[in-house]
Amino acid sequence: MRLFILLLICCLTKGSIVIANAQTSDILTGLRPEHPRLIITTPTWNDFRTQYSKEAGQKTVLNWVVSDARQVLKTPPLVYKKEGRRLLAVSREALRRIILSAFTYRVTGDKVFLERAQKDMLAAAAFGDWNPSHFLDVAEMTAAVALGYDWLFDALPADTRATLKQAILEKGIKPGLAVKKGWPTTENNWNQVCYGGLSLGALAIADENPEVARQILTLAQKNNPIGLKPYAPSGIYPEGPGYWNYGTSYQVLMISALQTALGTDWNLSAAPGFLTSAAALVEQIGPTDRPFNFSDCGDSVPFEPTLFWFAQKLQQPSLIYFQNRLLQQNLASIKKEGKESKEGKEGKEGKGSRFLPFLAIWINNLPKNITPPTLPLAWHGDGPNPVGVFRSSWTDPNALFVAFKGGSGSVNHGHMDAGTFVLDADGVRWASDLGSQNYYSVESKGWALFNKKQDGDRWNVYRLSNFSHNTLTLGGKLHNVAGDARITEFTDKSATVNLSQVFAGQANSVTRKFTMAENKTLCIRDDITGAKPGLSVRWQMVTHTKISVEKNQATLQQEGKTLSAKILSPTGASFEIASAQPPQDGVNQPNRDSQILAVNATVPASGSLTVEIQLQSKTP
Repeated sequence: MRLFILLLICCLTKGSIVIANAQTSDILTGLRPEHPRLIITTPTWNDFRTQYSKEAGQKTVLNWVVSDARQVLKTPPLVYKKEGRRLLAVSREALRRIILSAFTYRVTGDKVFLERAQKDMLAAAAFGDWNPSHFLDVAEMTAAVALGYDWLFDALPADTRATLKQAILEKGIKPGLAVKKGWPTTENNWNQVCYGGLSLGALAIADENPEVARQILTLAQKNNPIGLKPYAPSGIYPEGPGYWNYGTSYQVLMISALQTALGTDWNLSAAPGFLTSAAALVEQIGPTDRPFNFSDCGDSVPFEPTLFWFAQKLQQPSLIYFQNRLLQQNLASIKKEGKESKEGKEGKEGKGSRFLPFLAIWINNLPKNITPPTLPLAWHGDGPNPVGVFRSSWTDPNALFVAFKGGSGSVNHGHMDAGTFVLDADGVRWASDLGSQNYYSVESKGWALFNKKQDGDRWNVYRLSNFSHNTLTLGGKLHNVAGDARITEFTDKSATVNLSQVFAGQANSVTRKFTMAENKTLCIRDDITGAKPGLSVRWQMVTHTKISVEKNQATLQQEGKTLSAKILSPTGASFEIASAQPPQDGVNQPNRDSQILAVNATVPASGSLTVEIQLQSKTP
């Protein structure tokens, strides 16, 4: 009998352990029962209100948010309007408006912002759908409504909450659960944005709809790590700096919301290369404050609040060195515009990123005086699009900076740009990347923009092919889209990119070597072997500067600064100034203020050719 009782106790104990384990394996374990629970919680709101009441009228991030929110009050209601196959612009505007208004209501207590947030959320909820055929649109709209619903939960009427919850469920989460292939398992920004937006929606309504929340969060926990793979091993985002901002911002929102709502980020932030991607991005920003804008990224100086999250999490304030300069400029502008408004002048439209309110959180505990990075002057990283960088200084705004890459046109948003580079010196960007063309302007003409096959429409877009990049072209042909270029040698002063696969079938070996020399000098040497005699070779550099040429020498000028270019090899070759304008086919758009410095040569009877160009700053 005693043995039976002991066995019974043992079984019951084991049973309780099994039950306990089942409970702890519930993905909603630890769910914060009250709202708000997404990224900002009640104590943080209280801190913001206190801070704003003490610092109103001063140059603060909170004032920037409030200033932008006041501009939202003047905008017309949200309208369902697609551009081609996308509703994305409306979803992004919804996100910007809703979180600006909701945040500002919580900080100021002014009900005009509550009313505006509610108006925009109900407008979005009334849409027939959130365009699931282009799921990024659904993801961003779900994020917008979920954040507004959560942040304003106790201030919204019960019927409004019910409407918004139903919209999140029926137009966001359920369409997401219906997707069985595509973005759920892709290794790109779609995975991050879609799971990020849907996770915010699930966490917002998890207490009232736990089963459906469990379903989408379970899928996110399983599949989101796939979207994080491209960061490995070095943190280089293969889709370029602009898409780093997009995919990584939603990844950070997801991680932050998981932490505040569940107390865990599922260890997503520990994915290889993810946290180091912030330093990798900073390495790719030149002294002109412009990024190395490879892939489908624009040639601009964006403000990226997400970098502040990395600086805060890693306790590395220097990561926001460039961003802080932009921040201070914007804060000064907001203060000036506020003064003008008091004098009877209209303030300007808000300049903030749609993620601006989160900056108020991510800037906390960072020092006011941000010192320059202490990152390496010579740096490179591996990955689908390997990148290398040389710079002469982190503190000198006139420093020499060159960034270059290998990679393949086959990566998501990739261009035929293996071997390309950008060059800064004396505060001027001398060698530029034209960036991408507006997607709708291409797709509306019937071209399949994302057909990346060798003969796909994508490569008829001038800005995406090798004909518009700072690289080599052999035989007047497109690069081999399946070719993969690697950085095979790297020292403090030189690096080699193996381009052989990119020119497969045209030459046995093609390499490009970058060498930093004294006196702000860069040498670019291309060695071609095993090529057919008579094959044409074109070296080119796109620039927005004024060019003059005389045989094997060229002079580039801009803003009173000068850069000289000299052909060291082949003997007898001359520079020419070529057009950077695309074919007039009704699809390609013009490239304003752009031209090309080019060298044309021919492979001799030996089958080997070296093209070497020296670029040197001539500004005292």
